[in-house]
Amino acid sequence: MSGPLYTFVSRDDNSTVYAEVSKILLATGHWKRLKKDNPRFNLMLGERNRLPFGRLGHEPGLVQLVNYYRGADKLCRKASLVKLIKTSPELRDSCNWFPESYIIYPTNLNTPVAPASNGISHLKSNPKTDEREVFLASYNAKKESGDGTVWIAKSSAGAKGAGILISHDAAELLEYIDNQGQVHVIQKYLEKPLLLQPGNRKFDIRSWVLVDHQYNIYLYREGVLRTSSEPYNSEDLGDMTSHLTNHCIQKEMSQNYGRYEEGNEIFFSDFRLYLLNSHGVTLESSILPQIKHIIKSCLSCIEPAISTKHLSYQSFQLFGFDFMVDETFKVWLIEINGAPACAQSVHTDFIYNTILLAAEGNPGNLFNMAPVSNLVMQADFFQSFQRIWNQRILRICLICLLLICFFIFSYLLTR
Repeated sequence: MSGPLYTFVSRDDNSTVYAEVSKILLATGHWKRLKKDNPRFNLMLGERNRLPFGRLGHEPGLVQLVNYYRGADKLCRKASLVKLIKTSPELRDSCNWFPESYIIYPTNLNTPVAPASNGISHLKSNPKTDEREVFLASYNAKKESGDGTVWIAKSSAGAKGAGILISHDAAELLEYIDNQGQVHVIQKYLEKPLLLQPGNRKFDIRSWVLVDHQYNIYLYREGVLRTSSEPYNSEDLGDMTSHLTNHCIQKEMSQNYGRYEEGNEIFFSDFRLYLLNSHGVTLESSILPQIKHIIKSCLSCIEPAISTKHLSYQSFQLFGFDFMVDETFKVWLIEINGAPACAQSVHTDFIYNTILLAAEGNPGNLFNMAPVSNLVMQADFFQSFQRIWNQRILRICLICLLLICFFIFSYLLTR
């Protein structure tokens, strides 16, 4: 294959996604892999928490692209996400899609405690704030009104179902966090989730999102439901297989793993039919618009802080957004993963099209190279958010609006 040769380094040996990306880049004939410590690269597939951002973009004559945005952890750590949502005016509608949540530090860390009456102001003005008093005030108010008393404590940096407790008892939740010795989030538990039949089972939704170097946002067409193997039981909060849909918990703790769906996964193609046949609603009208709104709201909120448009290097990043749906078909954001794995059945398609968009598609202008396929922008591969959140279109609209105002004002002055 003729064409320019570009170089990349891969520094993450644990990522199955980027291991496959490396193979496909080499297969295109456009890319050459360098040793990990070679600074003369066009593309770095780096390790999420060990990226040398300060040294990027300083190689003469090279445009450099890296696979993470610096500062994206504001979305991807549970405590940081809670703080961002509570303190960002742009996310003032989050009460409609993010469960009531509080940041709790263990008492042995001596973190300043926010007063119950002025918690948000304290959170805004302090880098670290323990919200246990604010939580207790809300807990007691809900308990008195009978407005649901189940809460879930989750480790801010936890994964795969570790560091989680579900309880009716506020004292038990706080004691658990103190004993764990690390920051947690206490979140209102979704007590009336939409349940799957057969089996009366919980599920969550993983949606994969790509943000390219121009901060265009793409949603991968095929989301996946991760399902529970056991019936939902609101009376037994200790049965993790009933309440948590993490694959590792289901696979290790449930004898029914794989009984209802292979690998406890349902993809959107099948979920569409289930919703239509069981509830008479469509995925496109009931759930996807809410998912898209939440994704756009979260990512556009942090754009000013993390965008690389005016830096000496450029970034792109994959995100995994996790959602739950309640019995009224309302979508709730649960958490955001900054280095998501990919379901095996869509692995190749997902990765190939990530490359088309991130490395050889839109950034084709970045490297001044032609894309390897004419399928780069077809909606059959990625459902693009560009028409919803595209910076170029937004600027054109603003300019047009200003011109209209100018002409109206000029007309009024000449009358």
